[in-house]
Amino acid sequence: MKMTAIVQQLKREQDRLTREIRGVAAALAAVGAAYGRPRRQLSVAARARIAAAQRARWAKVKTGQTKSGTPKKRTLSAAARKRIAAAQRARWAKVRSGRK
Repeated sequence: MKMTAIVQQLKREQDRLTREIRGVAAALAAVGAAYGRPRRQLSVAARARIAAAQRARWAKVKTGQTKSGTPKKRTLSAAARKRIAAAQRARWAKVRSGRK
């Protein structure tokens, strides 16, 4: 085949594919128009209320944090630590007694 024949064949294929893509795009547009859900329009006042509520939520979250932005570290009381240590010693004693 000559080079011009190849180029003509490729152009015909390109035209065919372009027509097919347009058809698919038109079908998608028709389906989208028929089945698409219309978007709700929020008033400026409603958006302002939503934004203010979100800012309030973030402010509430940030009050429990230190200046560095990390949450405050929680510590156990001495009595709680003693209870946990005693329970752990009892668990290990049970394990050791089962080995013997």
